[in-house]
Amino acid sequence: MATYPEIINQLKNKQYQPVYLLYGMEPFFIDKITDYITDNVLSEAEKGFNQSIFYGRDAQVGAIIETAKRYPMMAEKQVIIVREAQDLKQVDALEDYMIKPVESTILVFAFKYKKPDGRKKVFKLMKKVGLAFESKPIYDNQMQKWIEEYIHTHHRRISPKASMLIGEYIGANLSLASNEIDKLFITIPEGGSIDDNTVSEVIGINKDFNNFEFQRAIGMKDARKAMQIAMYFGAHQKEHPLVVVLGILGKYFSNLILMYFNPKASRNDIARMIGVSPYFVDEYFTAKSRFTAAGAVRAIELIREYDLKSKGVNAAQTAPGELLKELVVKILA
Repeated sequence: MATYPEIINQLKNKQYQPVYLLYGMEPFFIDKITDYITDNVLSEAEKGFNQSIFYGRDAQVGAIIETAKRYPMMAEKQVIIVREAQDLKQVDALEDYMIKPVESTILVFAFKYKKPDGRKKVFKLMKKVGLAFESKPIYDNQMQKWIEEYIHTHHRRISPKASMLIGEYIGANLSLASNEIDKLFITIPEGGSIDDNTVSEVIGINKDFNNFEFQRAIGMKDARKAMQIAMYFGAHQKEHPLVVVLGILGKYFSNLILMYFNPKASRNDIARMIGVSPYFVDEYFTAKSRFTAAGAVRAIELIREYDLKSKGVNAAQTAPGELLKELVVKILA
């Protein structure tokens, strides 16, 4: 099965398939491939007669087949896009067409948030005569790498801290991440470099009061800075909900414990093990020098305790900001 970069490169080189079966839980890649075909295969003059868009819920399979069997007018190819193909009825009726698709037709089926039934003959035929692509979700610990690759493909550079800030701020939402990064491209020309100051100014992420700086202050046992950030988070609960802050902090100490169990691991090994850029490994070593293994375990126990308190378990109702400040005091005690 082809990867997203491979498919885009094939399309750029005008290596087209008669059928594209795009599906999966991550809509970003499905939209990108579909939009590239829609925007680039035909010229604007050719699109009027040779490009058709169907929507699964409203489309009739017979109409799709009839359109696909036509030959292009004053163009080498015609393009047919079936959006929301997961809602298409009587999809089995496409079987005969899939046995011998028209070579001058590019027929794209875009399934979102759903997998086509692989047991059906029609989908087996689509994969045989064309190209299938499953768009899988990106996890939080993969976001920084994805952001850096996305920016690199747009001929720019980004500092590790800046990519970390974007990933932390947005989470594993590729569509939102690409929209925010595209704003940076307006400010930073090709060949330029994006740093945390640019991210702060353009996207609006506070580069001094964020989860990365919070866990860094905790790891260094910088009580003053950690308390300042805890107070900021308490005053900005919408942007920094306690459940998210506790989850990130818990992951931080879990990573720290992994270092105690792998004392001979190299810096690169540690970076891979805990899923961070090698750029940030030094800060984990600093935290390891300030917390014993028992202290890291105790921190995780406290985080779990305050997670329960935040949900009202065995605790009086207390403001999230106050709970976070209490937690900071106990972790750093």
